[in-house]
Parts: sequence; C-alpha cells; structure tokens
Amino acid sequence: MTDPLTATCHCGAVELRVTLTDGLATARRCDCSFCRRRGAPAVTAPMGGVEVLRGAEQLTLYQFGTMTAQHHFCAVCGIYMFHRRRSNPNEYGVNMGTLAGVNPAEHEPIPWSDGVNHPSDAPGRQT
Repeated sequence: MTDPLTATCHCGAVELRVTLTDGLATARRCDCSFCRRRGAPAVTAPMGGVEVLRGAEQLTLYQFGTMTAQHHFCAVCGIYMFHRRRSNPNEYGVNMGTLAGVNPAEHEPIPWSDGVNHPSDAPGRQT
C-alpha cells in the first residue's frame, strides 16, 4: 500500500483520500463499451482505500450490464472519480487524472485490459 493521495473532481465539489494498492504501477485502461468512451486510466485501491472527504452528496452512480461495477461521478462537473470493479468487486479503480500532482500523459504507455470479453458477460454480448 502507498501513502494516501488526494483526488478531486474538476470543480472541486468532490474530494477523496485514496490509498492505492501499488501506487501508479497498477494504471490501466479498459476497452469495454463504457470505459473506452470515458478514456480515463484507472489505478487500483482496495476496499476501504477510497474515503470521501467532501462532496458525498455530489457523487452520482452509474451502472449498466451486469450491474456489478459501480461508477461514481461528480454531479456538478461530470468527472469520473472512481468505480467498484466488475473484474474484482473487492477493488476500486480510481481515475488517475483526479490524483493531485499526477498527469496520466507522463505515464504513457498505459496498458489496456480486455473488458469487451469479460468472463461474467454472456457470450457475444458487448459491454
């Protein structure tokens, strides 16, 4: 585990304290239908590794498909903050771009994971 980091949305309405599993080494993008549109790389935090310090009432939830993943966004500015993972519901993915002092462009290339062919999806169903 790494030292806690601060994560904020664009407008500042939401602020998180995030403790990552293995720092920025876990950065990845997903190619499922939702994540590839969102485009933000995510880093891994364990359950309990994301604490909302400010703006819990501004977080909005989006779910689709299997309803396993829980995507949280700032309702004011629309920035994706974090999600409970479908690949491992005991982990969170945190938007790397929301972390204070972190510019994802400085960490390219960031690998992609195969969310299109996720094992929990029905055969042939695009997610």
